[in-house]
Amino acid sequence: MTDGGLVTLKTRADFLRVAATRRRAVTPGLILQTARRPEGSGCIALVRVGFTASRKIGNAVTRNRAKRRLRSAAASILLDKGKPGTDYVLIARASTVDRPYDALIADLKAALRRVNQHTQRSWPGAVEEK
Repeated sequence: MTDGGLVTLKTRADFLRVAATRRRAVTPGLILQTARRPEGSGCIALVRVGFTASRKIGNAVTRNRAKRRLRSAAASILLDKGKPGTDYVLIARASTVDRPYDALIADLKAALRRVNQHTQRSWPGAVEEK
């Protein structure tokens, strides 16, 4: 399933696999987790992204609003800055709903930058971008 050009993660196994890598960046507006896609999974050229909001965020209306805001931010940032062959999970925080959209975008950019710096040092064979 695509969401504005992004392929969305749907299965619990994918979310658990991304969480198990423990590569994450925490910002005031969101938490970004990332994992390289397994070799035999196919669609290596795509960026896949999943969204989640726990009950700690609020009721169903609030959780859905938080996920909509994360989807919009991901569509504007991850299409250009996301690395193909990588799965991303965006987790809503309590401030996601009330945070100004520009600040949410800045949070996602900062989190992506931090995760990519960590990735270049830890994944063997990773090519450094210029």
